[in-house]
Amino acid sequence: MFWLLLGLLFIILYLYNYKKLNYWTNKGVKQKKTFLLYELYKMFFMKKSFVELLQDTYNEFPDSRYSGSFQLYSPLLVLKDSELIKQITVKDFEHFTDHINLVPEGIEPLWTSNLFALKGDKWRDMRATLSPAFTSSKMRAMFALMSDCAQEVAKYFENHQGESKSIELRDLFTRYTNDVIATCAFGVQCNSIKQRNNEFYLMGNLATDFTGIWKITKLLIYMMLPKLSKILGFSFFEKSVSIFFRRIIKDTIKMREENNVTRPDMIHLLMDARKGQLNYDENIAIQDAGFAAVEESEIGKTVKKVKDVITDDDITAQALIFFFAGFDSVATLMVLMAYELAVHPDIQERLQNEIDIVLEENDGKITYDAINKMKYLDMVTSETLRKWPPNIVINRVCVKPYTIPAVLPDEIPVTLQVGDAISVPVYGIHRDPKNYPNPEKFDPERFNDENKVNIEAYTYLPFGSGPRNCIGSRFALIETKVVYIHLLAKFNIVVTEKSEIPVKLSKTGFNFNSKNGFWFGLKLRDS
Repeated sequence: MFWLLLGLLFIILYLYNYKKLNYWTNKGVKQKKTFLLYELYKMFFMKKSFVELLQDTYNEFPDSRYSGSFQLYSPLLVLKDSELIKQITVKDFEHFTDHINLVPEGIEPLWTSNLFALKGDKWRDMRATLSPAFTSSKMRAMFALMSDCAQEVAKYFENHQGESKSIELRDLFTRYTNDVIATCAFGVQCNSIKQRNNEFYLMGNLATDFTGIWKITKLLIYMMLPKLSKILGFSFFEKSVSIFFRRIIKDTIKMREENNVTRPDMIHLLMDARKGQLNYDENIAIQDAGFAAVEESEIGKTVKKVKDVITDDDITAQALIFFFAGFDSVATLMVLMAYELAVHPDIQERLQNEIDIVLEENDGKITYDAINKMKYLDMVTSETLRKWPPNIVINRVCVKPYTIPAVLPDEIPVTLQVGDAISVPVYGIHRDPKNYPNPEKFDPERFNDENKVNIEAYTYLPFGSGPRNCIGSRFALIETKVVYIHLLAKFNIVVTEKSEIPVKLSKTGFNFNSKNGFWFGLKLRDS
C-alpha cells in the first residue's frame, strides 16, 4: 500500500509539474524543459555560479527577443531585446510597476516597507518622498562624509604597511561601505578598518549574509509556501538585526529633535520629509555623476504630500534597504574594479596620472566638482559596471494584462497575465558580443567621448531601467570614485602570490564572489 501511495504521489507531482512547467510553451514562447527537483538541486548543490546559470539561460535561444524560464514554479519571461526592454520598463511601465516580492507581506515590516519591496501607490509615494534625498545637491552635501571615510582607509594602510602587502579586498571594501552608510544614512561614525568588530559592522554583515543551507531554505519557503512561512513565524532579518537598527534610528531621531541637531545625512532628510519640508531641487545635469548614473523619472520629481505618516519604522526600513543595497553591492563594484586595475597596470597607471593632475590643480584636495570632471576615472568605473554589473538581473511583475505583439516571423502575440514576471538579464546583455565586441576584455575606451555615444540604449543597465531604477546610483558612483582617488594617489594595487587570476567565481551566494577571496596588495607608489 505504501509503495502504491508513493507511486500515485509521484504521478500527481509529475502531471502538475508538466502542466505548470509548460506554461510558456502553451503561449507559443520558446522555453527550456525543466523539472522542479532539478531546479532545487541546482540551487542547493550548485555546479556553476549563479551568474553562470543566468548566462546559460540568456544563451539558450540567441536569436529570440525573449524566452520562457522559471523561478522555481513561477513563470518568468526573459527579455533580451533592447526595444522590448524599453517598451516594458519605460513606455508601458504602468503594466509592470512592481518587483517580485520574495518576502510575503506581514512577515518582516522592515523589509516589506522599504522602497524596493513596496508596491503600487505606496511605492510611488515613497519614491517621490525619497528622490529629493539623492539629487546632486544632496550628494554634494554628503561628499565630505564619504571623503573622510575614504581618507581613513588610505591613511590606515599608509601607517600599517605590513598589512597592506596582502589584503582580502571584499573585507576591505565592505568595511569602507559600512562606514560610509553608517555616517551618511544612520548618522553613526565608525572606523571598521581599525575597530574590526564594531557592532555596526557585525550587524551589517549579519543583515546582508545569505549564504548557508538554512538561509537558502528560508528563501525557498518564502517563495513557494508564503502562508507556511507566516505560520512558522519566519523573519527576513535576524531578530538582533531588527532590534539594533530600530534602536539606532529611534535614539538618533530623539537626540536630534531634542537638541535641534542638523547633519547632512539620510536620517535628517527623512525627518524633513516627515515634516513635508523635503523638495526636489535638482538643477545639475544628470551626467555630473558619470555615464552610468540614471535619471530620475517624473514620479520621483513629483512634489506631493505623502498620504501616510512616515513612521520611525518607515525611516528605519529605508535606511536599512540603503544599507542592504550599498554594503555588499557597491563593495562588489570596488573589489572587481581593483581586480581589473591590478591585472591591467597600464590602465591603472593612466588613471593615476589623471588623479595626480587633478590633485595638483586643486592643491592636493579632493572636491566633488573635481571628481565629476575626471573622464578616465568615469570610463574605468563605467567599464567595470559593464563587465561586472552588481545588479545582475532586473525583475518586474505584471500588474495589468499585457500583450507583446509579434515582430519576428516565428513569433505570435504573447499575453501576460497579472502576476506573470519578466526578467532582464543585465549580466547576459552586458556580456553579449552583439552589444559589446570582445565582451570579456576590460576596455575603458568603450566609454570615451567618441565611443559611448554609439552604445545602444537599454543595452547598458548597471542601475536598472525606467521609473524603478536604482535611486542611489549617484551615491554609489561618488562613493566608489572617492575611495579610488585616495587609494591610487598613494598606492599601486598589485598582484600577490595569493591573487587568483583569472578570478574563479564562487558557486555559493547570488553575487560575484571568489571561493578563495580577492587577495591583492597595496604598494606605496614612492617605494
